[in-house]
Amino acid sequence: MNQQPNHSPYQVIEEEETLDLRKLLFKYLRYWPYILVSAIIGVAGAFVLTKYMTSVYKIEATVLISDDKPSLGADLFDGGNLFAPKNNIENEIGILKSFSLAEEAIGSLDINVSYYEDDLFKKRQVYGNIPVYVQVDWTHPQMVGGQWKIEVLDNKSFNLSLEKDDFALFNPQDPFYKTKLDQLNFQEGTYQFGQMIEGEHFKFQIDNTSSYHGETIFITLIDTPTLALSYKEKIDVTPFNKQASLLALSLETPLRRLGQDYLNKLMEVYLERELKIKNQASENTVRFIDQQLSGITDSLTFFENRLQKYRSENRIFNLSKEGTIIFERLEALERERGEAELRIKYYQTLQTYLSNEQLNDLVAPSVIGIQDPLLNSLVINLAELQSERVRLSANFSDQTPAVREVKSKIQSTRQALLENVNSALSNNENLMAQLNQRVRNVERDINALPETERNLLGIQRQFTINENIYVYLLQKRAESEITKASNIPNNTILDYARAGNIPVAPKRTLNLLVGFILGFVIPIVIIVGRNFLKVKVEDPEELEHTLKVPLISMIGRSSYSDKKVVLTKPRSMVTESFRNLRADMAYLLPNHKGSLTLSFTSAISGEGKTFTAFNTASVYSLIGKKTIILGLDLRKPRIADDFGLTNDVGMSTVLSSATDWRTVVKPSGFPYCDILLAGPTPPNPAELLMQPKFAQVMKEIQQEYDVVIMDCPPVGLVSETKELFQYADINLFVFRQNYSHKNAVQVINDLKTKGGIKKLYAVFNDVYIVNSYGDYGNYGYGYGYGNGKSYGYHEEEEKKPWYKSLLSKAKD
Repeated sequence: MNQQPNHSPYQVIEEEETLDLRKLLFKYLRYWPYILVSAIIGVAGAFVLTKYMTSVYKIEATVLISDDKPSLGADLFDGGNLFAPKNNIENEIGILKSFSLAEEAIGSLDINVSYYEDDLFKKRQVYGNIPVYVQVDWTHPQMVGGQWKIEVLDNKSFNLSLEKDDFALFNPQDPFYKTKLDQLNFQEGTYQFGQMIEGEHFKFQIDNTSSYHGETIFITLIDTPTLALSYKEKIDVTPFNKQASLLALSLETPLRRLGQDYLNKLMEVYLERELKIKNQASENTVRFIDQQLSGITDSLTFFENRLQKYRSENRIFNLSKEGTIIFERLEALERERGEAELRIKYYQTLQTYLSNEQLNDLVAPSVIGIQDPLLNSLVINLAELQSERVRLSANFSDQTPAVREVKSKIQSTRQALLENVNSALSNNENLMAQLNQRVRNVERDINALPETERNLLGIQRQFTINENIYVYLLQKRAESEITKASNIPNNTILDYARAGNIPVAPKRTLNLLVGFILGFVIPIVIIVGRNFLKVKVEDPEELEHTLKVPLISMIGRSSYSDKKVVLTKPRSMVTESFRNLRADMAYLLPNHKGSLTLSFTSAISGEGKTFTAFNTASVYSLIGKKTIILGLDLRKPRIADDFGLTNDVGMSTVLSSATDWRTVVKPSGFPYCDILLAGPTPPNPAELLMQPKFAQVMKEIQQEYDVVIMDCPPVGLVSETKELFQYADINLFVFRQNYSHKNAVQVINDLKTKGGIKKLYAVFNDVYIVNSYGDYGNYGYGYGYGNGKSYGYHEEEEKKPWYKSLLSKAKD
């Protein structure tokens, strides 16, 4: 064995990893047919999907929210923040998107039955011009959510069956909770149009409007709470901007007419609700006046009859001059006392309402003639705050900040109003006491009149009092009715619902773009995932970066079935790879004298170390070097099978007996190349190779041959290979593309760092790299020049079509 120099022309250089965009691009461009086909499929799929998707239209409407003018006296409470702006935009948005408003609108539209017709790939919903009309008795339990199938037999009868049986049971006694129906008590059959179809869980009637023989219609029953919840989620209400009090309502639906009808009805219900709340004060006033009139009417009738009877019986129709003066004085006092009494009754009623928190029944004091600006403002604002609380409570919980704020304002205003009412009631009671005293003073003057005239005056006095109050109440009642009739909502519909001409979905351009991107990205993701999950060595540059020893040669994939490719195809590109390996040996051992010994090993069996060893020996024999191949894999010899020899004698025979090694050497059939086979498998191969006789045999072989090629066992499987490295000038570790495991790199790295093996190098075998053009890649001489054309330097190997190359690559 020759001494090895300590230096080597091949050094492993630690480099900072950088991203090679060109390499990365070429790496994925090799799969361009797959990516192209996938992108085309993605675009085609998106086109078909878009064509048959249901078009969705956007329905839009506009509502103008008007701010109320502040009531008289409201500015007195601005500092206490008792009165917020009457129309808060956020509150109005919440009301328009509320469940209760949606429920009321749906109840007015009669859209609880959805009608469908068969289309090319799906069922298409129809609205408006429906062939049949279904009347549902929603006071009866109903099967909702599933689908019924109606097959028209003639203009009088039809066949009814179940199309989809995923029904739930709607119970009108508990409308917000539905149970799933596992057993359907319905029997398919023939029914008459106009006949009531009734069962335990259904009750409806189907009428014929414009259906024809053979037509098929599908219907789905949907309860109002479910529909209301669905539309509540679909509708979008947004302000135009922060300064404007305009709200834009929008809804996306495949049925333009249905969307328009719903939005218009929703706005109408919204305004009706506002008007109803606004009319509540007038209705409370009329109710209060009617309660007062019920007692006054009876008294007025009684005293009117009594007055007529007294005049008739006593033949006295007019008072004397003195009596008339006294009566006028008394009438004025009684009128004033009657108004005071009415005010006291109003204050007492108001006091009761406030104490019992009957805030919905409040009556404004101005409607009964009480001209107190502060009191009037307090009552009106409290009524409006109560209405606001009712509206908010229908959409938000009591813990919502807006509801809590309104409740706080109601309590503050109620307390202020109650204190004001108590004070006003006390003042009016004092006024009543004063009026009573003045009336008693006048009554003393009445006693001076004759008895007949005195009695007439008393009866006429009672009649006049009741008449004045009656007339006064009738006047106020008429004023309240006029006010109620003249009320209009503060808010108005600016733009009624209208649908756009162009569907907002599906978006054809976007879908095609998404289809293209998905078609483009999915194969790349699959390729990246496949590469990430691959445990086999594939990329030469990746292998070179992970190795701690130099990668000195790459042997291309041979397309020939004969493994003796160097000897049988001397002008092939694979042969040129082995010539390069031979040339590298001169650089690895620049001052080497005498015999050259090379060892070949790998991590596992099947990586091509025998193929590499024999063809390396062959390139030396071609230049007249006397070369021998030693089969040292005593456990699993392969050389004899690969080259058609009989493995009857060999190295195991020499080491286990007194046989001279020269007698077991076999010719390869080619000049300058001999083979010493492994021989029959011994029971102790490791011990045989480590005995002194093997060292003596190796010494003799190296003296007689110019080049000694050692075909060693896989170092990752057996232990004796490490002992064989000491006999070689250069140790070559063979990797095979798409066959060697990546953890084999750690095996050779450990040999270098922990095992202290000198002159250890890597060879990459069976390398097949396709560039962006589908030709052999640019690594080493064995892969052609440029685009892979030989220009006469090498024999032309059979080229596979690009699709076959990719298929073979995919199999690897």
